[in-house]
Amino acid sequence: MPSRDDLTPRVGDALLVVDVQNDFLPGGALAVRHGDEVVATLNEAIAMFAQRHLPIIASRDWHPADHCSFRSRGGPWPPHCLADSPGADFAPGLHLPASTTIVSKATTVDNDAYSAFTGTDLDQRLRAARISRLFVGGLATDYCVLNTVIDARRAGYDVVLLLDGVRAVNVDPGDGDTAIARMRQAGAVAIEWTRAA
Repeated sequence: MPSRDDLTPRVGDALLVVDVQNDFLPGGALAVRHGDEVVATLNEAIAMFAQRHLPIIASRDWHPADHCSFRSRGGPWPPHCLADSPGADFAPGLHLPASTTIVSKATTVDNDAYSAFTGTDLDQRLRAARISRLFVGGLATDYCVLNTVIDARRAGYDVVLLLDGVRAVNVDPGDGDTAIARMRQAGAVAIEWTRAA
């Protein structure tokens, strides 16, 4: 396990906030239980990265009305995060600075994307900024966070997973714990941000 000093954000690090959008919060179209609880932790991380002038990236689902992931098209999910709708907005309590890089995914009818790397220019942006390590939190642990972290590791990035900054859908009981185990197996370091920061 890296030391506390090793986990302090530094040049070469970026914070990646995954899909903290209204439709994934309690009361949303595809609500993650306790999804709103990630906001406080992520705001602490955002504040530290902003204070250190380190990059902050926020991914979002940005779906067309007839997206392939919707049940009406044979997909597994109810309609959610329709582009330009209130449900696709970032959580109102999430304090993203104006300098945040926004990465929109699954923006076309026939292509889905759980990972923030799928069908986006995220990898190119990170390499252009000389980022080698990502601190990752958001929604949901067992879908978009999992796939984003796995793709980040495949692309060669070090990953620090903020355990207190993620929540799971848990379609099947234990899915979130299984996802965390998979991310650790892939080489991600998992920490409680509020203890490490």
